Amino acid sequence: MAQKGGGGSGKGKSASEVSVIAPVALREALEERYLRYALSTITGRALPDARDGLKPVHRRILYGMHILRLDPGAPFKKCAKIVGDVMGSFHPHGDQAIYDALVRLAQDFSSRYPLVDGQGNFGNVDGDSAAAYRYTEARMTAVARSLLEGIDEDAIDFIPNYSGEEKEPVVLPSALPNLLANGAQGIAVGMATSIPPHNLAELCDAALYLISHRKATAEQLLTFVQGPDFPTGGIIVDKRDEIIETYRTGRGSFRVRARWIKEELPRGGWVVVVTEIPYGVQKSRLIERLAELISERKLPLVADVRDESAEDVRIVFEPRARTVDAALMMETLFKLSELETRFPMNMNVLVDGVTPRVVSLDEALRQWLDHRRTVLQRRSRHRLAAIVRRIEQLEGMVIVFLNLDEVIRIIREEDDAKGELKKTFKLTDLQVEYILDTRLRALRRLEEMELKKELGELSDERKEIEALLADEDKQWKTIAWQVRELKKTYGPQTPKGKRRTTFEDAPEAIDLDLAEAMIEREPVTIVVSKKGWIRALKGHVQDLSTLQFKGDDELGASFFAQTTSKILALAANGKAYTLEASKLPGGRGHGEPIRLFAEIEEGADVVAVLPHVAGEALLLVTNDGRGFVVSEDDLLSSTRKGRAALNVEPPSILKIVTQAEGDHIAIIGENRKLLVFPLSEAPRMARGKGVRMQRYKDGGVADAKVFALKDGLTWLDAAGRTFTVEKAELAEWMGHRAEAGRLPPRGFPKNNRFG
Repeated sequence: MAQKGGGGSGKGKSASEVSVIAPVALREALEERYLRYALSTITGRALPDARDGLKPVHRRILYGMHILRLDPGAPFKKCAKIVGDVMGSFHPHGDQAIYDALVRLAQDFSSRYPLVDGQGNFGNVDGDSAAAYRYTEARMTAVARSLLEGIDEDAIDFIPNYSGEEKEPVVLPSALPNLLANGAQGIAVGMATSIPPHNLAELCDAALYLISHRKATAEQLLTFVQGPDFPTGGIIVDKRDEIIETYRTGRGSFRVRARWIKEELPRGGWVVVVTEIPYGVQKSRLIERLAELISERKLPLVADVRDESAEDVRIVFEPRARTVDAALMMETLFKLSELETRFPMNMNVLVDGVTPRVVSLDEALRQWLDHRRTVLQRRSRHRLAAIVRRIEQLEGMVIVFLNLDEVIRIIREEDDAKGELKKTFKLTDLQVEYILDTRLRALRRLEEMELKKELGELSDERKEIEALLADEDKQWKTIAWQVRELKKTYGPQTPKGKRRTTFEDAPEAIDLDLAEAMIEREPVTIVVSKKGWIRALKGHVQDLSTLQFKGDDELGASFFAQTTSKILALAANGKAYTLEASKLPGGRGHGEPIRLFAEIEEGADVVAVLPHVAGEALLLVTNDGRGFVVSEDDLLSSTRKGRAALNVEPPSILKIVTQAEGDHIAIIGENRKLLVFPLSEAPRMARGKGVRMQRYKDGGVADAKVFALKDGLTWLDAAGRTFTVEKAELAEWMGHRAEAGRLPPRGFPKNNRFG
């Protein structure tokens, strides 16, 4: 340790004036100072208090406006005046920082329930900043007034301001759960907070449930609180279990999408109009980015974007072609732009105003409710003290009324009127001071009935407050009543209380086939010849009698489809091939062989060609009677090589492909034996060898179909007439899978086909 004098040799300096320089480890000094800075940032700047949901700057702005009497309905005052007073009295930081915080409290696209009513230019959703504070004016909203309710009734503690000349509130009384209602954003040292806004009416319902069920969990409260409710609306597309986990842990994120509608235009045209954008997205920057993506050809389905917004958001997207699917186009926009964002949730708050901690939904509401009980108790005690004081004054006034002449005489004639009054009428100092401060004119107007009436009312109120302070259940009932009154003001039927953000199921991840998306959707008729030639006629053609075929070829099958349809072709080798209807040859010629569009093995004939219908199923059966039910979705393939469905071992082949619509299977063999059994006995598989459908001694299967038993079994004869065997008459052919069956009913076609 080194000691040095203040100057020269140090002669003439007293011991108290000698400075001491002590060596300190640099690491320890930095750690101690940085920790102090970090704590001051966490508690005094960046994190909100769990009780009123405010950071110090917001709390000081509202208290400063309260001192200036800027209540709702009061005349506006310049923001420069508000900022100056707040900076001079409570918040010794930059004036721009204070003004920016005030502006955000006034923006209805930033705050779900604005706390400041602004007059003038306070910025917009495009990202334009507010006018300078010398041009704008402000006052508090009714919501801010609710946060301050009871602040002058000893509801909360006050601490000295930075200069020690004035007092400022530690926390506001907060008659509403502002932390969750308006949310919060902040970055401290080593920690951050991000809380989305919520619907106040839903929070009130959750709070009422929590009052009656003090150990309720976040999952139970989510029965009432659906999720975030952003001021700019939008759609949340997260799964419910993910939302529950986010609120249970206090950490997570929400996937927010823009809201859009499809507007039809004349002559079959249309546009997509976005009416709500995700919270926190600047519209002008969003439009710029979208325009860049279009010019860079990263959005091939979008031709143009226009901003037609006025008071409301209206962003118009023109498709590249009328045939583009609107939902598919929007998926590309969501994938590449801020029309879909993720809002992080990190409920890191100051618990009891001191400890930073990540809380769950139930803990956040519980903090507010416990604070409300403390406020209720303090306000009740403050009111009780005022009542006791007033009762004491009134009791003195009753004595004065009964002895008015003597009181006046003492005041006029006695030198020590105060002492004489106390001695004569046994009054307290408070009573005497009140009597002496009362004007003579007022004394003359005293009425005994009025005095006794006020005294009685105050006595009754005193008993009620004392009973309230003594009974915890009564306190919670009072808080529940206050919450119900709050819900009436901000209920779902009110303009402010109506939910803006809605929820939808998370969209499934899709692979965007942009080439397919550009195909114009038009009706076509698919025609397949018996020798496997295929073509697509324009429109839905009913009469095909005039069609020409090559050589001795003839019509095999035909069906209606769209140019966007996928066509399934099943071959005898058990494979399914996918054809694009848009790529099939037109109807001017004879068409083209199906083998040109799929790599079908030599010797494997095409058994069936049919349109793919999502969700539908097919019954596949081999010539030796094995088979199963397969979903059409499982037969789709993205390559020319197709997809294996039914495993066949030569000489077996796939012989029958029929729609699996109904509840029973009818199968007939070449031996002319018919068997009917439930469809449920045929396994549903994506691929396999299949199971035995019918047992034969000789030959194999001739035909099979799936039908609804209640409608009976039908078939067509050679003349094209329909025959039906009713359910009751089918009893002798009913059996189980793999049985032999019996000879068919009389009149069944000789070719053993159902038609």
